[in-house]
Amino acid sequence: MIDHLDHLVLTTTNLDATIRFYTDLLGMRLEQFGNGRYALKFGEQKINLHVRGSEFEPKAHLPVPGALDLCFIASIPLDAVIAHIEQAGWPIVEGPVLRTGAVHKIRSIYLRDPDLNLIEISEPVLEG
Repeated sequence: MIDHLDHLVLTTTNLDATIRFYTDLLGMRLEQFGNGRYALKFGEQKINLHVRGSEFEPKAHLPVPGALDLCFIASIPLDAVIAHIEQAGWPIVEGPVLRTGAVHKIRSIYLRDPDLNLIEISEPVLEG
């Protein structure tokens, strides 16, 4: 019945810092839509941004910054991602480590965005 995820909503306390993290550090594209709303686009998905206290209706029952744990599959080798993040001076919390993804085993690193959401960036580990 369900095919794929179209978008999710991230609630932030600092819109500018969040936009910089996801665009400058992770390479997502910023889109403005509707009445001053923002989204971060990557592949065929997007993350809509809500600012705490000014959320778009309807919204989650308890929208809270820092409550998400997201895993992204990188479009480049994970070692290149690590080099980019280290060059930017952003701290890596853990990794690289092996994990179990939705489709494959994955090799992952973890970092936190400006609202302290846990961000996992991974590459598939193809068995062969």
